[in-house]
Amino acid sequence: MITGELKSKVDKLWTTFWSNGVSNSLSVIEQISYLLFIKRLDDLELTKEKAVKRFGGKVKDPTFSPEQQDLRWSQFKNQNAEQMLKIVRDKAFPFIKEMGTAGGAYAVHMKDATFLIANASLLANVVEQIEGIPMEDRDTKGDLYEYMLSKLTEAGRNGQFRTPRHIIKMMVELMAPTAREVVCDPACGTGGFLVAVAEYLKQQQDSEGNLVLNGQGNRAHFDSEMFHGFDFDPTMLRIGSMNMMLHGIEDPKIEARDSLSEDHAGVNEEFTLILANPPFKGSVDKEGIATNLTKVIDTAKTELLFGALFLRLLKKGGRAAIIVPDGMMFGSSNAHRKLREILVEEHKLDGVISMPSGVFKPYAGVSTAILMFTKTGAGGTDAVWFYDMQADGLSLDDKRQPVAANDIPDLVQRWQHRDLLKDVDRSEKAFFVTKESIVENGYDLSINRYKEVEYAEVVYESPMVILGKLKAIEDEIRSDLDELEGML
Repeated sequence: MITGELKSKVDKLWTTFWSNGVSNSLSVIEQISYLLFIKRLDDLELTKEKAVKRFGGKVKDPTFSPEQQDLRWSQFKNQNAEQMLKIVRDKAFPFIKEMGTAGGAYAVHMKDATFLIANASLLANVVEQIEGIPMEDRDTKGDLYEYMLSKLTEAGRNGQFRTPRHIIKMMVELMAPTAREVVCDPACGTGGFLVAVAEYLKQQQDSEGNLVLNGQGNRAHFDSEMFHGFDFDPTMLRIGSMNMMLHGIEDPKIEARDSLSEDHAGVNEEFTLILANPPFKGSVDKEGIATNLTKVIDTAKTELLFGALFLRLLKKGGRAAIIVPDGMMFGSSNAHRKLREILVEEHKLDGVISMPSGVFKPYAGVSTAILMFTKTGAGGTDAVWFYDMQADGLSLDDKRQPVAANDIPDLVQRWQHRDLLKDVDRSEKAFFVTKESIVENGYDLSINRYKEVEYAEVVYESPMVILGKLKAIEDEIRSDLDELEGML
């Protein structure tokens, strides 16, 4: 988390764009991303060159040819404003667009990028400010980027909302990913879930106290095979790719896909873990939906289709934690009931977390829940763990200021130590509900269907006593009025 001077520098950088006419939050992040990418290429090249000076030899696979040295950040940052603009706009920016697959997902998604900085003094100002932000530390880069993403305060297109970082972190902790997972977010947006998995794994140790990523083959898997994300929004793909790069994920598989489309129906049973907050935009055109999804759920509603998609993408034994609208828990349509029945009867529904309606403010006040399940293809649901989350550490109004009330630590602790034999009191925040009870209730998964509320008996005074007290108060008022009248 960035604070103090560093935060002030980022805020100043943001204000510089706004005061020069670049006022769209996504556009600001994009332009900063391009410059950070250009700077990163030079930083990597400088690291190679330092190693060569120390140990001898030649730079292996140099990014910049001898004729392209002026494209490097360390070179053009010292030019005057007009010359800098010409180099960045006409040479460095086209260079990163044309890198193709050689630059990984980051460069691939920059093919359709547009450089919006047309003012030489603005570019010089921004380059100077970025140069003054210490980003040698990878964690600082990641925190800086997360802070910029937090400035996306408007709702996204097509029902997209940026998932709060603390909710993402909570879901990752609940799933406890291992070093050999193959993780996917089919609606990845800015890549928040994938980044959170990476940050979680960097901190995990084995029984001997060694970092799990240092295990044989684990780091190579982490760098190139672990992370997969789909999105159809080019802007989100660019921002998401840059976000992951700044968090040290070298080669994530970020692909341009409309996950529900027939054009991308060929990805099946490839992932061991799915974490997602799919868009809740209502319905989509039925003609374009992949037939292997409509065969499972005959619907055009996106939240239900994504549920079928997750089951298609997971390997047997694969797990998922997904955010869904509250209506999916109790919707009475055939499609709503069918998906819930599939999760309970054909797979293993592990848990349901009811979240307060303010979690997504200021974007929206919609009530949401988290579904956690394991793909088995052969059932396995004996009982489902429910948690009634009423506070997440932030106020549930549009301001979302920090508050003391926070159920998340308790939620994670109870999930990790859940016990089917002990967690039976339905008046508690956490409790199990048997499969039989869920079936009897038409596969309704709303927590209010099962939670028991204890009502405390309230004893009131008799009506005659209350009337007597009212008369006494009335007499006091009349006496005060008489006294006031005498004074006049």
